[in-house]
Amino acid sequence: MSRQVGRVETLFLHGRDGDFLVAVTRDGERVFRAVLELKETDAGPRPGRFRLKRGSTEEPRDPSQFVELARRAERIRISQQTSPADRERLEAMLDGYQLDALTVRTCRYCASDGRYSPITEDTAIKADRDYICPDCAKQELDGELAYAGGLTGAAQDRLEDLLLEVQDLDRITDLLQGELDPDLTKFDEIGATVEDVDPVATADLDLHPKLKSQVTDRFETLLPVQSLSVRNGLLDGDDQLVVSATATGKTLVGELAGVDRALKGKGKLLFLVPLVALANQKEENFEERYGDLVDVTIRVGGSRVTDDGTRFDPSADVVVGTYEGIDHALRTGKDLGDVGTVVIDEVHTLKEGERGHRLDGMISRLKHYCEDRASTGGDYASAQWIYLSATVGNPEWLAERLRARLIEFEERPVPIERHLTFADAQEKVRIENRLVRRAFDSKSSKGYRGQTIIFTNSRRRCHEISRKLEYDSAPYHAGLDYGQRKRVERQFGNQDLAAVVTTAALAAGVDFPASQVVFDTLAMGIEWLSVQEFEQMLGRAGRPDYHDQGVVYLLVEPDCAYHNSMEMTEDEVAFKLLKGEMEDVRTVYDLSAAAEETLANIAVAGKGAKRLNDRMLGDVPTTQAVGKLLEWDFIDGLTPTPLGRAVTRHFLAPDDAFAILDRIRKGMDPHEIVAELELRDED
Repeated sequence: MSRQVGRVETLFLHGRDGDFLVAVTRDGERVFRAVLELKETDAGPRPGRFRLKRGSTEEPRDPSQFVELARRAERIRISQQTSPADRERLEAMLDGYQLDALTVRTCRYCASDGRYSPITEDTAIKADRDYICPDCAKQELDGELAYAGGLTGAAQDRLEDLLLEVQDLDRITDLLQGELDPDLTKFDEIGATVEDVDPVATADLDLHPKLKSQVTDRFETLLPVQSLSVRNGLLDGDDQLVVSATATGKTLVGELAGVDRALKGKGKLLFLVPLVALANQKEENFEERYGDLVDVTIRVGGSRVTDDGTRFDPSADVVVGTYEGIDHALRTGKDLGDVGTVVIDEVHTLKEGERGHRLDGMISRLKHYCEDRASTGGDYASAQWIYLSATVGNPEWLAERLRARLIEFEERPVPIERHLTFADAQEKVRIENRLVRRAFDSKSSKGYRGQTIIFTNSRRRCHEISRKLEYDSAPYHAGLDYGQRKRVERQFGNQDLAAVVTTAALAAGVDFPASQVVFDTLAMGIEWLSVQEFEQMLGRAGRPDYHDQGVVYLLVEPDCAYHNSMEMTEDEVAFKLLKGEMEDVRTVYDLSAAAEETLANIAVAGKGAKRLNDRMLGDVPTTQAVGKLLEWDFIDGLTPTPLGRAVTRHFLAPDDAFAILDRIRKGMDPHEIVAELELRDED
């Protein structure tokens, strides 16, 4: 046997229940395994039985063959895990043949399997009450991951890196059970950054006296992004794209320009946002802040359904509206009066699927309205356009296409810690409960309790999580009525709520001063978040006037997708979002979107629709769109048919219009049609 084995680099011995596992290695690889039993003789312990292991069988060998192997070995090592008594017997036996052995610290798992795997303080990984090698630790971790449902490469690499860093297998596997070890969950920290911008004194602003008096009473100097905007022509009527992080003061840029121009008789201010909840809050803010200077009204998406005008005053100086609310007025030929300033808040919405092309079309239609108004006797030369966003991947390109001056300010007022941990749906609620309690039980140096926004992917899940949180919380989503949403906003602002649980309604900027953001899922509806949406949402964590830092937690379910259309799993998406680059803001048109916007442009501009199409942000295939509109009987020449007018005034995509027509022809009750379409959208 010794001739078959050849050179013996290491002879490794490990005590096991009275006998000893023997491993012979050469060039770092195990050549064979065997089992050795010792017998007591007058000369001391000597080899008794020696059996070669082949798979699950053992073949007896002459004990003298062990002695020959030991004499040929370049080194003999004894596992430290061998009991002191067994080590003493081994050393006595080897000493009888004038052989020396060194006791070494080895991996318990390897030793038990007859493998020689020495470990050091730098490589040993704690597992239960013992220490094992990195390879065995990774195998154990792989088993835990398989049991948990499996993780993708990036997530597994992350856990393996943490394993080698902390050298404690139990701490890593505890993460898979929802434990919150901050040293392990912390992915990174986005530090607070400060740009050196000389502040503009409010006393130096060229504002209407009434507005200037109010502004100087509120603050002595403008914030940096506001100062940059003023220095770059804000109060001279220049169009601007203002890109700056949440809570840096972008909104006041639009307010200063719009209210000032309205007071100076240069046309009303339209302040436009994507969501009704946000419009309601902005209107309330305008009324509270400027109600004694200007008349404020609101026009939201609901106006296109009821259109009763009870909340909308077209003669008001300031109109806060949703994109759809103003677009409905344009599509139906309503008179908006002289418009002096248009503020498009959350302009990155241009990249979103359905809402993006509608915003793109609305901007083109509103510019047409303003130009047409000026050419037919309006009281001003042109409207000023101000676009606001916290997150844009291609700001220079977007500013050029919007024909606006770019005001980019990259300061982050407070640092944000980003944490990542793994949990299934049930464990997530338990973790969220702990995170909410921990935040609310603490206070910042400014005296404010920590409050949490939990983002999830459905209204039902909002209520489920809110019910299970121990501290006071509330669901917040578009399914609540105006009064319910206002009550939640007021309670959160008064620190009566520890948390709100929401869908996308808050992501667009409703003003909740939260210190902590928790992602219950990384999906909104049936789609994964984009990097831009993710950045917008995590930016809600930490406010400079309230908190010392923001905290963000991603609760990730391994190997999970929420709809069969999702190609990636949640753990894959997590690392894409954490490491990803901001997507460009571009509006992409398929034929359906092109037809919808072309029809709206025809309804507004008739034969001039092509000019409206041509100046939109995305490339609109006008010829093909017109061809389809003719084919579908939505237009006659370049005039909408009655069917086309109904389709465009109710913002119907072609597929929705065809679905409704089909059900009408089948005699379905109108209420059933609406319910079916609503259920389809909810799904």
